[in-house]
Amino acid sequence: MNVSPLDLRQQRFRRKFLGGVDPVEVASFMAAVADDYEQALRVTDQLRQDLMRLEADLTHHREHEKNLQSTLTTAQKLSDEIKANAELEARRTIREAEGRSDLLLDKTQARLEDIQREIDGLKLKRRDAETTIEATISTLKNTLEFVREQEAREREDKILLHRPRLALDQIFSDADTIPPRRAQGLP
Repeated sequence: MNVSPLDLRQQRFRRKFLGGVDPVEVASFMAAVADDYEQALRVTDQLRQDLMRLEADLTHHREHEKNLQSTLTTAQKLSDEIKANAELEARRTIREAEGRSDLLLDKTQARLEDIQREIDGLKLKRRDAETTIEATISTLKNTLEFVREQEAREREDKILLHRPRLALDQIFSDADTIPPRRAQGLP
């Protein structure tokens, strides 16, 4: 039996008096089954289309592979010839290079010694720069500590200016020569 989603949606069942089914439940179930079946048909159709496209791609790739195999065989033969010629050229080049290598080695050794002298000079300059930077950092640190101490003193002075009684009490307690506030008639 070939059933379509529309057949599932339009299917009606006979009712029996004893042990019948709920028509709403059957209808909702049939709608859900029809939706799922319709979705499955869409997926199947899509998969068929994908399969046809993939088979066409596979045929194309197989033809391309044959062409590549042929090209690869030709390239391998050509590569072998080039390799043989390159080996002959390499041997000739090596002989010439060995002749010039001694001269270059002498020049390189002299340059190496010059560079080593430059490196030693730069190391000395670096040590001098590090010492200068360390001294500058130390000076800046001392200056920063001094500025912070000055700011703290200024805050204390401002607080004392806003609290004259405390300032007087502090002065009196420090001096011990000025009589207490009650003796002066101060509250």
